[in-house]
Formats: sequence, structure tokens, C-alpha cells
Amino acid sequence: MSDIFSRIEHSRTADEVVQQIESLILEGVLRTGDRLPGERELARQFDVSRPILRDALKALEGRGLLTTKAGGGTHVADIIGQLFAKPVADLISMHRKAVTDYLEYRREIEGIAAEYAARRATPEDLALLDRIMARMDQADRTGDFDDEAEIDVEFHQAICECAHNILLLHTLRSCYRLLSEGVFQNRLLVFTVPGAREALLAQHRAIHAAVKAGDPAGARQAAMDHITYVERSMAEAERSGDWQRVSRLRLRQRSEAGDTEPARGRT
Repeated sequence: MSDIFSRIEHSRTADEVVQQIESLILEGVLRTGDRLPGERELARQFDVSRPILRDALKALEGRGLLTTKAGGGTHVADIIGQLFAKPVADLISMHRKAVTDYLEYRREIEGIAAEYAARRATPEDLALLDRIMARMDQADRTGDFDDEAEIDVEFHQAICECAHNILLLHTLRSCYRLLSEGVFQNRLLVFTVPGAREALLAQHRAIHAAVKAGDPAGARQAAMDHITYVERSMAEAERSGDWQRVSRLRLRQRSEAGDTEPARGRT
């Protein structure tokens, strides 16, 4: 984080420090929980006095953008999570239709994000995507389920960052927060569908390839096809799970009953 802050060139006021940190948060460079450098180092990077820096940090904390922990430094506050307050997240988790609407929303919005990413991704963006894809390939080879699920979310966040649209960035981050916090527990069912892990990896590669190739239409279609597959796989996994549940209950009931009733048509 040592090179993301710029020297204040002009009047060197607290307002200019505030504006720079605001911009870094808004653009997604500083993310929830990121720790700022210590006061001495931060004042050096901005090239302002420590009293000016303290005034700026106090103003940002007062507006809820930063939080200070005793002995733990200054961190970016959790402003993204506020888009879905806990009562709303709880409601979403309890209603099946919310899952359908969530995926419908993601399909359209992620399609747009991928399209913009293909148009706007910088070489640095593409380098980050390459690293994430390499980690995704490694997780697939090792079969680490938790890593696969975590990197899946990270990949989609990175595509959104490549789109360089502030509203897309923050609205989609709030959607991914619902995933990381387990609001949609049944999303993990997708990985239980035969062939799903291979299919998901291929879909992520297709999105990645289209963005790298600068193919907006291809990137948008690949992103939308991916969410459509996730939606269908979730439904299939849920049906299969329900079938298994009913089958187990039947077997248990008939075993306990001793299977005394003759089967229909048996002679």
C-alpha cells in the first residue's frame, strides 16, 4: 500500500488529503478492512504535517469511511456491507425467490461488467486476472473445495474492477458479500453436480479469454452463460438432494416396518 498515496502538491490542506483517500475508497483501491500506513509514514507520503493528516483522518472517521482500533491502527470501514443491512440479508436468505432474483440480477449486471472489462481493462488489470486464473487452476488441480469457492468470488470481483465503473463495482461487491457471508448456502450445491467443477473452470477461462482478447460481446455472453449454468445446476442439485432425502426416508420407514407388506403385483 506504500505507493498508492500521492504527494499533496498545492495548499497541503486536510481537504486535499480527504479527497484523495475518498477517491481511493470510491475507486475500490482501498477496500473494507485495509489498514492505512502509520501516521508518520502516511504524513510523509502525502508530504503534509501530522496535524493536517490527523484532521483529515478525523473527518473521514466522522463520516464513517475510516475506523480506528485501539492499538490496531486506522482501517477502511465496512461501508459496502451496509448496502445489504443484516435484516435484509436475513430476509433474502429465507426466501427461495430471492435466490432466483439474485441470479437473474447477477446474470445481467455481470454481463455488462464483463463487456466493459473487455473494453477497458488495463495491462495491470489483465496481469491481476492472470494471477487469479493461475490460482484457480491450482485449486482445481489440488481439489481444494474451499479455495475454489473463495477464488470464484475473487475472480468475479476482479472482472468488475476491470470494468472501471464505480456503481458496478460497489453494487456487485455487495452482491458478492452475500456469497462470502453464506447468505446463499445452497450455492455450494453447484459443486456437487457431476462435471460441475470442470464446467465452472471452463466458463471462468472463457470469460478471462474474452476480456484479454478485448472481445466485449464474447465477454458479455460468456459471463451470462456462466450464471445461467450456475442457476440450472443449483436447481438440479436441489432436486437431486430432495430425491435422496425422500429415498432415505422411504428406506428407513420400510426397514423399520420390516417390509411386511407384499409388493403390488407380487405372486
